[in-house]
Formats: sequence, structure tokens, C-alpha cells
Amino acid sequence: MAYASKKNTAAKLLVSMSAACMLMLSMNASQAVQVYKSIGTHGEVKYSQHEPQNGKNVELIEFRSDGRRSNAGEMAGKTDPNQNNNTQSAEEQRIAQLETRIKEQDAQENAQRCQSLRNNLTNLNVGGRIYEMDDNGNREYLDGREIELKRERVQQAIDQYCANTST
Repeated sequence: MAYASKKNTAAKLLVSMSAACMLMLSMNASQAVQVYKSIGTHGEVKYSQHEPQNGKNVELIEFRSDGRRSNAGEMAGKTDPNQNNNTQSAEEQRIAQLETRIKEQDAQENAQRCQSLRNNLTNLNVGGRIYEMDDNGNREYLDGREIELKRERVQQAIDQYCANTST
């Protein structure tokens, strides 16, 4: 007799699970299906679309269209209600890539400027005759005071613009 009771309970459980699966498969994509899970009078687990009158430990389960359980207030497609949607559109990704490329080019140009300033300072520190070209393409040689002023200006520019670069 006990064997028949267990077999009967197992059959009911199988039917209940099949019914729950069929409910999930027949769901409309835009709505969730509510299923009541309860324990019957003989300890068997039951699933129903209607709230049971005499069941124990009644639990309301919502299934989304993709078959996953959903919690009240949970947005479809998210596994965690606190999860942020960090996906970027193709346009946002393209803009981010362009901004990154511009920053890299600016950093490279700044490094080249800094290297040029350092080369100029080295030339000013070496000594000897130093000249600049005037508007007509003629050489104008600098005296000691002009060289010292140029050296101070180049050093100030290096301190200001080349603080974050190393070569």
C-alpha cells in the first residue's frame, strides 16, 4: 500500500511539474505568469494557477517569458535589480574611441614639444655662439644676457609643460 502511495505521489509530482513547464512554455513574451506552489495534505508539492484553499506553505512564483523566475519590481533582462545597464551604443563607442585617439595624439605632441624644449635648453647650456634667424633669414647672434634670458624662459616652459612627461 505504501508503494502505491509513493508511486501515486510521484505521478502527481510529475504531472504538477509538467503543468508548470507547460505554463512556462505557453507564456506570452510581454507578461509574466503567476504560479502558486504549495504542499498538499499528504505532503506532495503542487503547482497551480489558482491559489489553493487548503495548501500549506503557499508560495507565489512569477515566471518571465524566458522561463526565469522574476521578483516583483525586477526589470526583464536583468539578473540583479541593482545592476546598471552599462552597454554603450555604437555611436557612443565610436565617440569614446575618437576621444581616446585625440588624447593619445595630444600626449604624443606634448612629448615632442617637451623634447624640443629640452634640446633647446641643452644647446643653450653648451655655450658657444648662439643665433636666431630674423624675418629676412639673417643670423642675429645673442649676447650673454640674451642667452641667459632664453635659458630661463625655456626652463620655465619645461617646468610648466613637461612635468608629467619623462624622456
